[in-house]
Amino acid sequence: MDDSEDVGLFGPGSVTWKVHKEPVLMVAGLRSLYLQALHPRAMAGVAQNSNYRTDAWGRLMRTSTYVATTLFGTTAEAEAAGRRIRARHARMRARDPVTGAEFRVDEPDLLRWVHVTEVESFVTTARRAGLALTDAEVDRYYTEQRRVAALIGLDPATVPGTAEEVERYYRDVRPELRMTREAAETALFLTVPPIPWKVSLPLRIGLTLGPPRWAYLGLAGTAVSLLPAWARRLYGGLGLPTTALSADVSVRALRLALRALPQHLLIGPIQIAGRERAARLTAAA
Repeated sequence: MDDSEDVGLFGPGSVTWKVHKEPVLMVAGLRSLYLQALHPRAMAGVAQNSNYRTDAWGRLMRTSTYVATTLFGTTAEAEAAGRRIRARHARMRARDPVTGAEFRVDEPDLLRWVHVTEVESFVTTARRAGLALTDAEVDRYYTEQRRVAALIGLDPATVPGTAEEVERYYRDVRPELRMTREAAETALFLTVPPIPWKVSLPLRIGLTLGPPRWAYLGLAGTAVSLLPAWARRLYGGLGLPTTALSADVSVRALRLALRALPQHLLIGPIQIAGRERAARLTAAA
């Protein structure tokens, strides 16, 4: 098939495209990182192989490009991106923070944890922000996302494909989760990352504050509030219903604010190209 006629792994009729057209998912990406940090081995793999502290924004852009490519790129582009990330992961090793044993960062259990926390964060945030999704559509989303799991080397049959299976997975993995020093340091970094100096207002006391910093702190606070109650408790917070209600109000307000902005400022070139291919195919049908 000519790439100009290829809408990729999903396409305009998928729940995936319905969910990921939402700019509010920037909060979902941050929520998934807070969740991922609670897995000691997964966190060790990141901390021992990543330069996220010195190149936080570069890493964010690379991750965003990968996600956009798998969701909105052509099939060939998505598969190529998957091959690159599998090759990169295959070279990486880390040491268990408890036993000191060396392990591969592409172990299926670790890849599955990262995958599930990402996709669950995406669809949960979209729904809580006000995107109308039926229970059946949520299940379809999880099933569709098994295609992305395959790109990173997972057997799709071992990946939760419905909301019930995701809940069961979280129940099974929760005994392995805990607040470690690395998790705490990562959570602090996620909450107060370095802001590029060109968009900051340095104060005399040496702190970097200003509109970009306050805006980001608002996003980070919303992301933490959107975490499951059990995850908030691991971070030392309270799993109160009022916290969830406050998070829902905040993320809905953010979605409304983003929808009021010119959409071309919020949608990346990969998504635009995917939509344009789909529009051409629809027009030619």
